[in-house]
Amino acid sequence: MNADEKLKELLVNSIDLSRDISDDELNEIISSLVRKEYGNTRMSLREMMKLCRDLYNSVRGLDVLQDILDDKDITEIMINGYDRIFIEREGKLFRYNGAFSSDDKFRNVIQIIASGANKRVNEASPILDTRLADGSRVNVVLSPVSVKGPSVTIRKFPSDPLTMDRLTAMGAVTEDAALYLKKLVENGYNIFISGGTGSGKTTFLNALSGYIPADERIITIEDSAELQLRHAENLVSLECRQANSEGDNEVTVRDLIRASLRMRPDRIIVGEVRGAEAFDMLQAMNTGHDGSLSTGHGNSPVDMLSRLEAMTLMAGEELPLSAIRRQIASALDILVHLGRMRDGSRKVMSIYQVETVSEENIVISALFDYSDNDRKNPSGHLMRTGIPLRVFKGDMVDSIEKEN
Repeated sequence: MNADEKLKELLVNSIDLSRDISDDELNEIISSLVRKEYGNTRMSLREMMKLCRDLYNSVRGLDVLQDILDDKDITEIMINGYDRIFIEREGKLFRYNGAFSSDDKFRNVIQIIASGANKRVNEASPILDTRLADGSRVNVVLSPVSVKGPSVTIRKFPSDPLTMDRLTAMGAVTEDAALYLKKLVENGYNIFISGGTGSGKTTFLNALSGYIPADERIITIEDSAELQLRHAENLVSLECRQANSEGDNEVTVRDLIRASLRMRPDRIIVGEVRGAEAFDMLQAMNTGHDGSLSTGHGNSPVDMLSRLEAMTLMAGEELPLSAIRRQIASALDILVHLGRMRDGSRKVMSIYQVETVSEENIVISALFDYSDNDRKNPSGHLMRTGIPLRVFKGDMVDSIEKEN
């Protein structure tokens, strides 16, 4: 048993488990214990304070994970076992110099995370998507699905959501493109955001939603609630629910989309489509709910359209592919594609308009495109292509004419 484990054992033995102990009282017990054990050593004040914090986190927090979560510079956490932790900082991956004390402690923390969101994860249901209290997205995969033990991936989100102005200042999108998107959102264009893993789709969706007029009724639908639409007053946030141990009472994204249509929405925002719910999203966009937004995984705008076709077919509605393509072309107005650059930064790579279906293909054209040929050079620029907007909603035609 190492020194830290000995201290943790002494701490547990010092706590009266028969009553509730306040945070202040717990901190006092920890401080007294550390002073008693290390007061006559050469341990610095900073080291003693870190030890006190680690002991507190082992009882009330998420053990070693708590310090990582508290570090605002860390954007992603990947745990491949109790002693193999990796972090993302400024778009680059590093091995974290720390570990859980044991595999049992790691598993206990996983159960704390699951129970905190009123969800469950075990060998019978080894995959969990949930969130932490601060909104961070969590994915858990247990053995035997994860061969070498439990795996946890946490995508952190800033406590102060990134606005479009901040994304512009960071170089993720140009001022010209941001203003153009603002007009599109305000005028009720249906916009779909695509990109690969870690390209910033949810962050951009949240920022784009900030352009929705504050007096409109917004319904958000997500697997795990992550969006933070702080400007919206008339907002309903819906979240999926897992089936219980008997396999009953599951609430899916499809269920929530259908329910949202009876909630008098002005805008419907679907956090991400991954499967058959794509059909219901398209139906909602095609039934008068202009200005709806969503995201999906795709390597390019063309690839995203192909994936939407495949996901719609998963709904089992037995529609011919030609009808599905017409549904997509009718529902979607704008495709925004995001990419992750070589330096780890995230940028808007293109903005396309969806025009029509011709010879069984969906016709799209670029309004903005990234200037660099290899599309991974962070020094490139998002530029207008010169192709005019061909579908007008609201007073968008007036906006374009005034702009020109």
